[in-house]
Amino acid sequence: MTERRAHDMTGFKREKDQILQSVRRWHDRQISWRRHLHQYPELSFLEYKTTAFLAETVKKLSLKLLPTKLKTGLLAELRGARRGPTVAIRSDIDALPVTEQTGLAFRSKVDSCMHACGHDMHMAVVLGAAAVLVEMRDKLRGNVRFLFQPGEEMPPGGARPMIENGALKSVSMIFGLHTDPQVPTGKIGLRDGVSMGTVIDFDLDIHGRGGHAARPHLAVDSIVAAAEVIDSVQKVVSREIDPNSPVAVTFGMIEGGTARNVIADHVKLRGTARALSARAARALPKLIRRAAGAVCRGRGAKLEMLTIPGYPILKNDPVVNRILARNFEALFGKGKIVKTEPFLGGEDFACYLEEVPGAMFRLGVMNKKIKADKPWHSPLFIADEQAMTYGTAVLVAAVLDSLSSGRE
Repeated sequence: MTERRAHDMTGFKREKDQILQSVRRWHDRQISWRRHLHQYPELSFLEYKTTAFLAETVKKLSLKLLPTKLKTGLLAELRGARRGPTVAIRSDIDALPVTEQTGLAFRSKVDSCMHACGHDMHMAVVLGAAAVLVEMRDKLRGNVRFLFQPGEEMPPGGARPMIENGALKSVSMIFGLHTDPQVPTGKIGLRDGVSMGTVIDFDLDIHGRGGHAARPHLAVDSIVAAAEVIDSVQKVVSREIDPNSPVAVTFGMIEGGTARNVIADHVKLRGTARALSARAARALPKLIRRAAGAVCRGRGAKLEMLTIPGYPILKNDPVVNRILARNFEALFGKGKIVKTEPFLGGEDFACYLEEVPGAMFRLGVMNKKIKADKPWHSPLFIADEQAMTYGTAVLVAAVLDSLSSGRE
């Protein structure tokens, strides 16, 4: 080994040890942050108390708050000791309309609202990364911007408003994370390219003609039409989309009728479609409208359809993934990175990736001993808090690595 390489290896080991020591020192504080946020969740674009808590915390960490016109969410920045590029780390901050059933001592104190997707963990990890990077500011050849984004769970989402408010101004690279209850604690998941699907939400309103239950021939039963619409739209997936192109269509809400002996004149259907290819995404709204419209015409009903702009396909940059991978292995050893499968769930982190190179890694939070193995959006969702050490450390190391060239 040459003298220079030996010096570089010694310096790298010293930096790695510093990162891990600092991350472990902040772990208890991260748990405190996470549990507070978990107990007081807020729904999309209503994250006022969450935003206030985050603003107070980042100020204490000596980060600079950047001005925005957003009502919730915030941007903060750490300027390095030396000039260089700006990289970003994003956390979402909203919760879900789910009633928690975990029985945790720090379970949600808000009725019908829960961090059932791990956004409380995301916030605590990113706050921890900020705290460690502040301590290592002398090593920063550039700046780090922290995006605490509202409204990820509600399309059209909060990413685009964040971008409009300057979130990506001068940013050369962005990192994101998402808890994964199928990946064990101590591991992360990575995937190059297409990782998550596009989201196409839609509303179908079926208008019939009300009447008496005993005289259906004098009415147009919107409930019967709705039942046939649901069945017909499902056949779009099985019969009109290439089987090699993963697609899902789900109706999550149905509302109609006033009494058991009254034929309903109006039914509301609320659904979502997902795809992993742009071609399928373009076809789905047209096919859904055609299938639903044909049923309604055949039953003498009228159809109204509203398509809600959703999220694009999430495509991870392979170069950014390699930064995450090599730093995770340097910190925690080989054999702890899993290749995750594409998932039809939507994520508006994809909006940032349309603007700058970046990647979202899956943070393993599965620990069956503490029942941390339930799926996202479940009222029983639990995340292993020990996972925060791994997420925080890899973000810190990846930021330092990505800024190491000092290029502007």
